[in-house]
Amino acid sequence: MGGVNGANGGGTGAGGGLDGGAGGRAGVGAGAGGRSGAGAGVGGDAVGRGIRGGAGGANLLALRSHNTALVLDLLRGAGAEGISRLELAEQTGLTPQAVSKITARLRERGLAAEAGRRASTGGKPRTVLRLVPEAGHAIGVHLDRDELRAVLVDLDGAVVGERRVPLDLGAGADAVVEAVAETARELTADTLCPPDGSVAAVSTPRPPDGPVAAASTPRPPDSPLPAAPTPRPPDGNLAAAPTLLGLGVALPGPLDHVRGVLHRVTGFPEWDGFPLRDALEERLGVPVVVDKDTNAAALGLTAGGDRGPATASFAYLHLGTGLGAGLVIGGAVHRGARTGAGEFGHQVIQLDGPPCTCGARGCIEALCLAAVGRGDLAEAARVLGAGAANLAGLLDIDLVLLGGRTVAAAPGAFVEGVGAVLDARARREGGREGAVPVRIAPGGARGVAEGAAQLLLAPLFGRGDGG
Repeated sequence: MGGVNGANGGGTGAGGGLDGGAGGRAGVGAGAGGRSGAGAGVGGDAVGRGIRGGAGGANLLALRSHNTALVLDLLRGAGAEGISRLELAEQTGLTPQAVSKITARLRERGLAAEAGRRASTGGKPRTVLRLVPEAGHAIGVHLDRDELRAVLVDLDGAVVGERRVPLDLGAGADAVVEAVAETARELTADTLCPPDGSVAAVSTPRPPDGPVAAASTPRPPDSPLPAAPTPRPPDGNLAAAPTLLGLGVALPGPLDHVRGVLHRVTGFPEWDGFPLRDALEERLGVPVVVDKDTNAAALGLTAGGDRGPATASFAYLHLGTGLGAGLVIGGAVHRGARTGAGEFGHQVIQLDGPPCTCGARGCIEALCLAAVGRGDLAEAARVLGAGAANLAGLLDIDLVLLGGRTVAAAPGAFVEGVGAVLDARARREGGREGAVPVRIAPGGARGVAEGAAQLLLAPLFGRGDGG
């Protein structure tokens, strides 16, 4: 599917990479159906915005093609030990000459650096390369009904800054946009633009719910450095942050992911038609991608490498102040023709049941939250399991992952209860595969926010479509 810029055209067009020339609309492209056309990565009018070529910036411009994404992904997967050009050629199927050209451009722009030398079976030792995580950053924002959680992550996906503040999603667009802008400004000012004008070092990865510590790792000798002190960004505007790629925002649906426009967010009809993406881009001065909270979490899981599930098809069910699903089919987030897939909580499973905030009756969300409100977690898990069994029957998924603050408060009860319903379904249907397994999703309380950051990062590594 093409983006709004043409059937297959956008920033770079089909198979596009990290640049996009002058064709795309905004800084972040899409894998399919996004704003900048099929396969587009980062490009469009990103020049001078979120992805810039200034001193100290990530400078991802002019890094074209799916092949570059393959190389970047392997560099990231190799970690600090690095990977040789010969290994890159073997694992990508590219010629050694093509790999040399790609890695030369990556090194020139500060995205790759030497990680030492490795003995070879014959001839001189091979130089190994590594990704430079601090060469680029993204902000991920989770707008829940009563809370805003934001994280700043590097190219490795490691969280290097975090903020969590109360929020009233019904307070109005101006108040919510201002809260996002202020939180994002604080993150970039504290981490990317410290008072002395230096670029802050990046902390090492840590457990998902570990404390957020100040970074102290010294910068490697050949990592990108600013030619001059970088000014702190003015209030609300992030364009001066030296390595910031942009902002991903995740919130309850329904919404139009392609245009970044909200629909009648369940329980908050006043948001209907609000252009959240454009409002934030104007306020912040960097590219913004908007998606549903469950889709962002699912994308974060698919892009999480070893941290993610070892399966290509799964459902992520998020039970917090509401209920929704992120669907991954064949390794890609399934958003549907109008990006409205995953409204899991509003399937009606009890005709003439209790009213739901969406206007219908007997929705699984209403039944589940009512049981939670009564303190009947076993019933809440049973209802959630009924919905999960419907998904398993419709989509033949391999795995069900559970997340959200309500699940986190009693993970064992929900895994057991949902699993029991799926076990009963498997026994009724027979077959040799058994029941679809149920687990708690990795990522903890900030899984949605980290996934929102991947809306910017995942396309760089060929791991998914963000915009």
